[in-house]
Amino acid sequence: MAANHHSPAAPQPDPLDLPLKVALARLANGISPAALAMAHFDWLAHLAASPSKQAELSASALRKWLLWLQFAAQAWQGPDRQRAAPVPEDKRFARPEWQLPPFSALAQAFLLAEQWWNEASTGVRGVSRHHEEVASFTVRQLLDMLSPSNSPLLNPQVLNETAASAGVNLVKGYANWWRDAVAVATGGKPRGVEAFRPGQGVALTPGKVVYRNALVELLMYEATTKKVAMEPVLIIPSWIMKFYILDLTPEDSLVKYLVDQGHTVFMVSWRNPGAADRNLSLHDYLQHGVLDTVKAVQALCPGSGIHAAGYCLGGTLLAMGAAVLAGRKDGALKTVSVLAGQVDFEEPGELGLFMDESQIAFLEDLMADSGYLDGRRMAGAFQLINSKDLVWSKLLHEYLMGAQTPMTPLRAWNADATRMPARMHSEYLRHLYLENELARDAWRFEGAHVALRAIHAPLFVVATERDHVSPWVSVYKILRLVHSRARFVLVSGGHNVGIVSPPSGPSAHPQAGYRWADHEPHEAPADPQAWLAQAAHAQGSWWTCWHAWLREHGSAEVPARAVPDVPFDGKVVPAPGTHVFQE
Repeated sequence: MAANHHSPAAPQPDPLDLPLKVALARLANGISPAALAMAHFDWLAHLAASPSKQAELSASALRKWLLWLQFAAQAWQGPDRQRAAPVPEDKRFARPEWQLPPFSALAQAFLLAEQWWNEASTGVRGVSRHHEEVASFTVRQLLDMLSPSNSPLLNPQVLNETAASAGVNLVKGYANWWRDAVAVATGGKPRGVEAFRPGQGVALTPGKVVYRNALVELLMYEATTKKVAMEPVLIIPSWIMKFYILDLTPEDSLVKYLVDQGHTVFMVSWRNPGAADRNLSLHDYLQHGVLDTVKAVQALCPGSGIHAAGYCLGGTLLAMGAAVLAGRKDGALKTVSVLAGQVDFEEPGELGLFMDESQIAFLEDLMADSGYLDGRRMAGAFQLINSKDLVWSKLLHEYLMGAQTPMTPLRAWNADATRMPARMHSEYLRHLYLENELARDAWRFEGAHVALRAIHAPLFVVATERDHVSPWVSVYKILRLVHSRARFVLVSGGHNVGIVSPPSGPSAHPQAGYRWADHEPHEAPADPQAWLAQAAHAQGSWWTCWHAWLREHGSAEVPARAVPDVPFDGKVVPAPGTHVFQE
């Protein structure tokens, strides 16, 4: 497919440099050593030139040492005493075994050291904000690695299990580690994912492929009600994931929920690009993933507007498409829903730690060899951001305790990684993350600036409280950039679990809840914390809130639409289509 040439191609490394740079990128797993070195040099150089900060840290170290001595001296008096370093959100030392000496003293020593290093790596005058964040992040990663909870000799839970099982837990743990190591070395899948193959264990909602272009398939799902809302729902998922996170098992499928509520649902399924697609651009993704599918839905549902929704990067792309259509005075979109997607990347959270010139150039060098970025490298970055839960908890549970984490639909989906074309990914990182062009109305499509303020369609925005990919305070910024009446919903949970939140059934989250508020154009509080203080609270799934909002912004009901038979290469293709099976 010919690439759109409205933006310059990604910079290419000199062929003479490429072998060394690719080898370094692979060795460092895509993390730029130069970026890390510059950040730490900036931090250490300014710390060395700040006697006042050094004196402050020395005094803090002395206070913490005295606190720990006092705690250790009283440790044998019982567990009901003041902690030296309480960290409520840290679950590593929450179990009863850690409340007894000498392990309680060991845990407190680690937590106090962690606090001191946080003080040392932040607040040093002269260090750039980005370098401070990188230095603090890497120090935290090292400390997490050295936590006593990760040591079989220092973790009381592991010691108790080893004694009780005569070491069988360590034998099982070694077997678990070996299984995972072989899977990583051979590019294999984790054990148990075969039970959740699309079309068999997940992505079961009946439907058909009704449109296909060079980049996507468009799925249309069969109605389960006699009448449906006039306005269909078009969902744009992220291109770094398979679409079926929104159509897992029938019990936790957002697609099935919408269909059962009387909506005609369309879903975009992205093709998994390879080396031949290295020159696909961000413009190609916008054109073929959003603008073309909007036209296809219009053709299949003539005379009605579209409720368009985008998840994660699909939400970013949808916002771009909505702005393009609004700039053309095209009223195809009746509403726009952005689910955990950012349009302003000034404060992208810890994922922004990997986004500076050195890091992006490093990734471009890596992609120059293969023509794409393997999704497993993106998954590795996400694991680093939340390493306590995604890396070290697995080490304890599976490798030290010898347990096996059961495969779930969501974990199986998470292992189904996709790739990103070199040019598109470079443009996305440079134009959106590094330059923040979309929020500044500086990004261009077909020669025209894309202005988010042109969007007037009603807006529904979902963010999640514990989102390490799209922090909610960053997602919130869209309310100040568009000219729409908007409902902002802040959901409990993280980037994936918060979105996959069925209102009933065995997969429903008992503690699920959300905060929400409606706003007129540009009237949402500038400060997200001010919004949080005044937002209404509701228990349950945000899905019901969204369904009610879609109905509120809809019009009439019409007889259920039949899914047409559209042959491709002479055959009608049932959902979940063919792109979802591409490795």
